[in-house]
Amino acid sequence: MSLVTRRNFIKTTAAGLALPALGSRAFAAEPLKVGFVYLGAIGDWGWTWSHEKGRKELVDALKGQVVANYVENVKEDASAIPVMKDLAQQGNKLIFTTSYGYMDQTIEVAKQFPDAKWEHCTGYKRADNVGTYNSRFYQGRAVTGTIAGMMSKTNTIGFVGSFKIPEVVMGVNAFTLAAQAVNPKITTKLVMIDTWFDPAKEAAAAETLANIGCDVIAQHVDSPAVLQVCEKRKIYGFGYGADMSRFAPKAHLTASLDLWGPYYISRAKAVLDGTWKPDDTWWGMKEGILGMAPYSKAVPDNVRAAADKIIAGTKDGSYEVFTGPIADQTGKERVPAGERMKDADMLVMDWYAKGVQS
Repeated sequence: MSLVTRRNFIKTTAAGLALPALGSRAFAAEPLKVGFVYLGAIGDWGWTWSHEKGRKELVDALKGQVVANYVENVKEDASAIPVMKDLAQQGNKLIFTTSYGYMDQTIEVAKQFPDAKWEHCTGYKRADNVGTYNSRFYQGRAVTGTIAGMMSKTNTIGFVGSFKIPEVVMGVNAFTLAAQAVNPKITTKLVMIDTWFDPAKEAAAAETLANIGCDVIAQHVDSPAVLQVCEKRKIYGFGYGADMSRFAPKAHLTASLDLWGPYYISRAKAVLDGTWKPDDTWWGMKEGILGMAPYSKAVPDNVRAAADKIIAGTKDGSYEVFTGPIADQTGKERVPAGERMKDADMLVMDWYAKGVQS
């Protein structure tokens, strides 16, 4: 082989060997596209705000590996279907639908887009490409109920609820049972407003509860409106989903915090490494998906200690608010003495505990 021929051979070979390396860079895996469907606005400072915070944590944790986008203010009706379809058609391969009322729509659209992985928040219907996830919100209610039971002077506490679904009913009952455990005289006045987010309705419900003697009010609605009424009426309340103390610095005692970031990160990683399965996940304080905001200065030391004990017991498994005996409003025994309520029974809870006045 001549010198010229050898040089040409070496150049050609070297160029050929370089092609795969160039090709691998050129065709590197694109970031995983992740979509989120939100019920409210990202600025509601409650439910949707906390999910948006989790989305941002996902992007920060997996920089370069994921691209995450969202659609806000999506109603829980048929109008959610085209939104979900659009996200799938845009190439999102992991889609989180973040409210209970999206359950049937998620299942319907997931059938049409089997290559996408779907995760529905607080629901119970699953499919080969649809998983569900939930938080044990009631664990935070046990903490706030303990505080309410110890700080109420009227022995009458209030609760502004959204819909009579297990997620909300569990919270009302946990709040009441924990309060009664430290103050057997406690009764809970309940007002349901049939919406997740309507500041005017939330405020009106809080005013009603204040007018009938409630001096501590909890909520399962999304805005700070309830707390703003508490501030005005000089009574106490709790944030829900996020620390809402900025809106009611004197009334806000603490808040249960929805910390979705760890879950979103774990599920995106599962898709990226090929281990994703349509799981049914129900995490709580132990797993870090639920936390508590700092106590305000208005919470006495002995009340803080009692609340801290509930938190510690919840995390180590020594405490469970749904431990019998538990009776419902009619006096019917629902959980025998000494028994812990099974998860399956909690997830279909449709009755209120004795002492809840609805």
